[in-house]
Amino acid sequence: MYDITSALADNARAVNETLDGLLPMRDDPEARLIEAMRYASLTAGKRIRPFLVSSSADLFGVTSEFALRVAAAIEMVHCYSLVHDDLPAMDDDALRRGLPTCHMKFDEATAILAGDALLTKAFEVVADPATHPDPRVRSDLVLELACAAGAEGMVGGQMLDLVAEHNSLRVAEVTRLQRMKTGALIAVACDAGAVLGKAADSARQSLRAYAHDLGLAFQIVDDLLDVEGTSEEVGKATGKDAEAGKATFVSLLGAERAREQSLMLADQAVQHLEIFSEKADPLRALARFVVDRKH
Repeated sequence: MYDITSALADNARAVNETLDGLLPMRDDPEARLIEAMRYASLTAGKRIRPFLVSSSADLFGVTSEFALRVAAAIEMVHCYSLVHDDLPAMDDDALRRGLPTCHMKFDEATAILAGDALLTKAFEVVADPATHPDPRVRSDLVLELACAAGAEGMVGGQMLDLVAEHNSLRVAEVTRLQRMKTGALIAVACDAGAVLGKAADSARQSLRAYAHDLGLAFQIVDDLLDVEGTSEEVGKATGKDAEAGKATFVSLLGAERAREQSLMLADQAVQHLEIFSEKADPLRALARFVVDRKH
């Protein structure tokens, strides 16, 4: 039986080593910025998006070094988004992954700059020839990551999340919000391995469908943890969505129906992987992990 917990841990170590090499400490006036970037990106995390990159790349025989560089870049984008989300102007969180948030550890200005630097560093890494010898592949990766991270993806989703604090949203609207805020980066992580491997359109479409369902299942479980989990278990403050009056899958569907929906989406995600046979077992195991997790 595939051990997803060990596989996630092994991949996280490899990604952390890559991040460590890409973000070396320096002895210059900018050292505090680098320290904040490292603090934001090298703290403990499940590294689900990097795992998606590595696992999708394995489907197409991509060199692990290429996959790890893209995995690290996508994690930089994810970590930048967390740094900015935690700021007082956004979610105003003091705890992330069980540790003080970046602006609490350093200060708000440094946290903003660290987030900016992580985002731009991610594109530097993806565009570097060391990530792939084919410039077309690098260009495609840059374009996809930009679309996933920007106004049509993650940042746009965060804007909708702010709007949701003052407006009543329906299930379809919350689904669109989360598809942009959370799902877009999960989708590009799944597709990145196919881009690196120059995969056929049919394979890429299957991975996109898997990512779509996985991303929604992931967010529903996040909503459930915000309601049912403790800050010690989750590693950040809980109950904030209800406190802010935000519409979530749980507030709209109820906990029981939301949990059923997450399980259905995970099963549906797995069905999209049939064309890859047993090579996709890591992705199948991840779908189950996402809905069973407690933090």
